[in-house]
Amino acid sequence: MTTPRIGLIGVGLMGHGIALNIAQKGYRLTVLEHPGNQPLDTLKSLGATTSESLSELASNVDVLVLCVTGSPQVEAILLGEQGALAAMRKGTVVIDCSTALPDSTERIAEIAQAAGIRFIDAPMTRTPKEAAEGRLNLLVGGDAAVLDECMPILRCFAENVTHTGAVGTGHRMKLLHNYVSLGTVALISEAAACAFRGQVSPQVFVDVLAKGGGGGVALERLKPYLLEGDTSGLKFFMGNALKDMGYYVSMARDTNAVQDIADAIHDTYACAVADVGDEALVPRLVTTLQRGVGFCQ
Repeated sequence: MTTPRIGLIGVGLMGHGIALNIAQKGYRLTVLEHPGNQPLDTLKSLGATTSESLSELASNVDVLVLCVTGSPQVEAILLGEQGALAAMRKGTVVIDCSTALPDSTERIAEIAQAAGIRFIDAPMTRTPKEAAEGRLNLLVGGDAAVLDECMPILRCFAENVTHTGAVGTGHRMKLLHNYVSLGTVALISEAAACAFRGQVSPQVFVDVLAKGGGGGVALERLKPYLLEGDTSGLKFFMGNALKDMGYYVSMARDTNAVQDIADAIHDTYACAVADVGDEALVPRLVTTLQRGVGFCQ
């Protein structure tokens, strides 16, 4: 692909980092104007342009990157008479970096293919910090040749790119990853709540886990909150955690997989959302759990 024109929809906490790195590498970038965008001044200073029209943006790019909340948003952007797929030229590539339901992804990919549009799902792991640094992990489902063609773009903002298999497997692997990650955070949060109610000091709790089986990424991300009440170690909204766990439970149910632990984790985040709201950051789960059993009742 020779200097492709790139469009990006979803300049939120993660999407802003993606856009920043694409623009810094000299690609022609256009982003969709949206109230949920992070400030665009830096992107514009790097030469990025904006569009208020979805169809106009879609018709004038070679690659469209999506970084939105979930399947309803992806479907709204791509499908329908006024959707992006209807406006795209044949051969355009859609790279969906959102966290989405695999069955929706597979259905969209079939519709795209029938319209002559190429589609890969490329959900990401890590945080807004790594997004800004160009060090995300991408889990890519789709045709290997399309992935190879898009690799220079993906390498702008990703440190590790894993080809997971056919379309949809990227989103399946993302849900598996987030289930383990969010589940570990929930487990440590519940243990911390118990520890603090039992007068175990936060420093002792963190030190002992870090030196044993409780050490790892989840503990490190929770550590600033456990010790100082600082949520910045894990900038992930509680509502998104609940959404991702809901997607995982749905995927597990569709494949007849055991999901008893997943149900409990999902319900824990549902209670937290009811307690502190969608936009509270995930580390606050510790405090909601510390208030006692049945906090969501």
